[in-house]
Amino acid sequence: MTGNKILVKSYGCLPVTEDDRTSNGVNMKTFLEEVNEKINGVPLQRCYHCRKCTAGCPLAFAMEHNPNKVIRMIQMGMKNEVLGSSTIWLCASCETCITRCPNEVDIARMMDALREMAIAAGVGAREKNVLSFHEAFLASIKSRGRINEPFMMVDYKLKSGDLFSDMGLGISMFMKGKLSLVSPKTRDLDAVRKIFDKTKNA
Repeated sequence: MTGNKILVKSYGCLPVTEDDRTSNGVNMKTFLEEVNEKINGVPLQRCYHCRKCTAGCPLAFAMEHNPNKVIRMIQMGMKNEVLGSSTIWLCASCETCITRCPNEVDIARMMDALREMAIAAGVGAREKNVLSFHEAFLASIKSRGRINEPFMMVDYKLKSGDLFSDMGLGISMFMKGKLSLVSPKTRDLDAVRKIFDKTKNA
C-alpha cells in the first residue's frame, strides 16, 4: 500500500490515485472530466450502458466503436483511441440517442466536444471529408448568412479533392431547378459574423 488516497468518481471508472492527478504539483484532469467539462450538461457517469443509444443509432453499422462503447472508452481514460477514431466524425447529430437515453446523456454534444478536442490536440480528423464538409458549410454561412449550395459544394470539392464522383447528380439537380446559383443574403450579416467571432474566442 502506498498510502495514496483512492478517488473513485463513479460507476464505470477505474480508481484514480492522487499521484495520477498531479504532475509536478499541477492538478491534472482525467479524460472523463475534460469531456464532461466540454459537454457542460448531464455527466457521462450517468450512462449505465443499456445500449439504447446504439440500438437506435442510424449510423452505428458504419462506426468503428458504437456510441455506448465510446462512453465506456472515455470512462476508461482511452483518450488517444477515442480522439483518433472515425466514430466521432460519423455521428450525424440526429439526437436519436439522447431521445432514447433514460438518463438523457447527450451523446451528440459529446461527439461535438470530442471532434473539437481532436482538432485542438493536433490529432486531426480520421474522416477528412467530413471535416472538409463542415468547413465548407460554415464558410458559406459566414460569408452570406445562408447556404448557397452550389458554391458550398464547389468549396467542399476543392477541399476534399473529390471533384467528379457525383458531378452527374449535381448537373441533374441543377437542370431540374433543385439548385439555384443565387441565394439571398441575411440582412444582418454583421450579427452572423459576430456569432462566429464569439464562438471562436469562447
